Amino acid sequence: MSQPASQTLPCTAGIGLRAPHYREVLETLPQLGWVEVHNENFFGGGAPLHTLLRVREHYPVSLHGVGMGLASTTPLDEAHLSELSKLCDVVQPAAVSEHLCWNSAGGWVVNDLLPFPYTREALAHVARRVEQVQERLGRQLLVENLSSYLSFSHSEMTEGEFLAELVRRTGCGILFDVENLYVNVRNLGVDAEAFIRDLPPDAVKEYHLAGYSVRDGCLVDTHDHPVYPEVWELYEYVLRQLGPRPTLIEWDSSIPALPVLMGEAAKAQQRLEACRAGR
Repeated sequence: MSQPASQTLPCTAGIGLRAPHYREVLETLPQLGWVEVHNENFFGGGAPLHTLLRVREHYPVSLHGVGMGLASTTPLDEAHLSELSKLCDVVQPAAVSEHLCWNSAGGWVVNDLLPFPYTREALAHVARRVEQVQERLGRQLLVENLSSYLSFSHSEMTEGEFLAELVRRTGCGILFDVENLYVNVRNLGVDAEAFIRDLPPDAVKEYHLAGYSVRDGCLVDTHDHPVYPEVWELYEYVLRQLGPRPTLIEWDSSIPALPVLMGEAAKAQQRLEACRAGR
């Protein structure tokens, strides 16, 4: 296996940059540590890519994928991978990430991020695909833990153990979504402290924070609310255990005014600075 290229983001708070805020960000150039975009929105070039390149002149950019389906059993989509490779070549992002999930089978593609059993067979399968992606991109891929609404009785390891072994086999990094972990704690009874202990600290390169919705007593990872106090509390615990990392505020539905989003990023920045100061 060739060694993936290392990636760096400033250890500050950033925001998920979505279309409603493109113009305002470019016109006002607010104080942002960095931004993250969904890479599929820029496949094919054109005006969206031109806008992203203008943003890239002012802020570090992270590319975050939602459509690769690393755990799917169908072959990796060559067209998708080709577009991502071209986008990386043009944008030269500070980081590239993807969800640990599946989204296709038998010729069908599901527009969702679906869980799978954490077995040794699945680990070998996902590891091969992560290596394939890293070889194609010539850089390290960050893999994100998943919010789930069911678990599999025949899993042979926890998600944290799966991620740790995936890192060991492939050299990939981890995008630790703190809100996803909290959703799993509430929905599935996942042991948050054990999950955090299982992660190799040096492999954790980025944190995500977001707000969930509650439907029939189930927490749903909708990214349409401010970060809840319980998630801030878990984030503070994560910072104490693993240390500060670049932290992103995600808000993908019912997107608020830019100052609201920046206010959430400021809360994350305060906690990062408190952690560095030992408070």
